[in-house]
Amino acid sequence: MSLDAIFKAYDIRGLVPEELGEPTARAVGAAFALFAGTPRIAVGHDCRESSPGLVAALIDGITSQGVAVDRLGMITTDMVYYAAGALDEPGAMVTASHNPKGYNGIKLCLAGAAPVGSDTGLDDVKRLAAETQPPAATAGEITDRDLLAGYVEHLLGVVERDVLAPVRVAVDGGNGVAGVAVPSVFAAIAPALVPLYLEPDGTFPNHHPDPLRPENLRDLEALMRREGCDLGVAFDGDADRAFFIDDRLQPLPGSTVTAIVAAWFLSREPGAAIVHNLICSRAVPELVEARGGRPVRTRVGHSFIKQVMAETGAVFGGEHSGHYYFRDNYRADSGILAMLVLLQALSEDGRPLSELRRDYEPYAQSGEINFEVRDKDAAIASVAAAFPGAGLDRLDGLTVDLGDRWLNVRPSNTEPVLRLNVEAPDREAVADLASAVERVLEREKEL
Repeated sequence: MSLDAIFKAYDIRGLVPEELGEPTARAVGAAFALFAGTPRIAVGHDCRESSPGLVAALIDGITSQGVAVDRLGMITTDMVYYAAGALDEPGAMVTASHNPKGYNGIKLCLAGAAPVGSDTGLDDVKRLAAETQPPAATAGEITDRDLLAGYVEHLLGVVERDVLAPVRVAVDGGNGVAGVAVPSVFAAIAPALVPLYLEPDGTFPNHHPDPLRPENLRDLEALMRREGCDLGVAFDGDADRAFFIDDRLQPLPGSTVTAIVAAWFLSREPGAAIVHNLICSRAVPELVEARGGRPVRTRVGHSFIKQVMAETGAVFGGEHSGHYYFRDNYRADSGILAMLVLLQALSEDGRPLSELRRDYEPYAQSGEINFEVRDKDAAIASVAAAFPGAGLDRLDGLTVDLGDRWLNVRPSNTEPVLRLNVEAPDREAVADLASAVERVLEREKEL
């Protein structure tokens, strides 16, 4: 498998062992050590069955260049970001996030959790990985580090733990690595943990580790119903994303969470910048402006969000996909920290989440709809042509502004599909606009 197929826009991913195997992981480790140019690199991994072999190969590649490794063991991705910030050194995480159990990959960051993406060094790492790297005279040492206690205290330093109400929180770890950290977090706060699938198991025996799919929330919803929980939280495989369910068992869109958390930060830092990607509901920038903040719109993807946050000094950034970024977390995303901030907002408001959310949901949204297409560029051009006179924005894919409603179509980085998002005043208008785009794309497939 070519490196071009493994290196994507934001990280390195592939099937194991057919695509991303141990030789490639070793080459990536050596390349990243050369690219980073630092004496130490922190390395962690998730619970997938292929992770131990891949992380050993990655570490071997790093140390072959004379660079030392802080071996963090099985942890969450945001714990690697914490390490990169707290230890002031680059980090690497072996994980495939929410992908099926046969997948694996590598996420990279520089010291301070600075992103490594297509515009910030990933192409350089790919070039170096394609070259044979001679070993250094002396291999780098390996030091085992346990950062859990410091990580938990770091997260709790962003919120006010004494304010958190003793609500009941059902947490589905999906047998990913959320279970490494979640119990320690709840041991330090008043909210009560009602656990589900917190035992890390790389075979994911209970459900797919992607809570964006509604079918993967069914067990959590059933648990909340039985236990009378106030909040449900579902983490993806590496726990950098979190999805939330209210007390009436209704999931919250990422835009709603972004708006609630943005309002919480703006109540503490009036005038602060808030970053949101272009798929977020218009309710987010409208809320930010109404609360005296400065909304900043950006492309989809963590490397773009983090870079814009650094440029603007933003206190918080949110994505529709369940990624939430915090200035006080080295501008990195953390599903567990998003949960803590949402718990504090809920505790301070006093209303059930099913009532609180109504203040932040003035519009109807489609959620992400995928369409298989033969030619992504031609399909996007056909959608643009179907709406003459509309406002067109090509910051990321195509956004069509129709006044009181809008749509965005974006090409997937990894699949032959377009991703459609629609927002309108009500569900009927959303359905009508989504159907109009579907008809355009069906005609495109017939050409």
